[in-house]
Amino acid sequence: MTLNDTISVRRTVRKFDKTPLETKVLSEIKKVVADTKQLIGQNARFEFVQADDVKGGSAPHYILAFCDKSDANYANVGYVLQKADLHIQSIGLGSAWLGSVKPKAKRNDFCIALAFGKTEVPVRISESEFKRLKLSDISPVENGIARAARLAPSAMNSQPWKLRFEEGKVIVQLSPRGAMRLILGTKLNKVDLGIVTRHVEVALRNEGKRIKSIITSPSGKDLQIEVSYK
Repeated sequence: MTLNDTISVRRTVRKFDKTPLETKVLSEIKKVVADTKQLIGQNARFEFVQADDVKGGSAPHYILAFCDKSDANYANVGYVLQKADLHIQSIGLGSAWLGSVKPKAKRNDFCIALAFGKTEVPVRISESEFKRLKLSDISPVENGIARAARLAPSAMNSQPWKLRFEEGKVIVQLSPRGAMRLILGTKLNKVDLGIVTRHVEVALRNEGKRIKSIITSPSGKDLQIEVSYK
């Protein structure tokens, strides 16, 4: 499957076969992460570890993300690792964002983990299986970009974002809803913003658009990411 196809059937997986992946498959996933461009000005660090290296979780493999503590850095982690998440599921494996998993060796710069491995849990059959907000709750228009954004995973399925469309631009703005702003805190909401931005980018490329830039900037009290295309 392409990454765009995967958006429509992706599923968060929490039941994994504990058998480690073949070296070739694992190397391919590592290459995807290494080759993924980070957002402008960001430099997160990513480490591949096994179950023995983390606390919590039931997968055989994890990608641990490390970054400095800032809104833009957290969004960048979501943006980078969501490409890995989509790739992993596109080749028939399972994956899950896990905020509860921690490295055994304490690190102050740890951000979040992506678990992955073999699974018997199937992908979704269609978009109708997703439990998400109405499209009108996140976007003023209904199009392929908005539909891809709506299907993005988020902490507690909170979908803390809204889209704006301008000529040659899609602006993804952080918009936590109600108590979720307090429950999830700053970090997870910002990671979610990066995740949905990846979905926006994939959908734009699927429509034949060329991405000119992806810029993270504050907007009032909240963060926004501006995706410019031609």
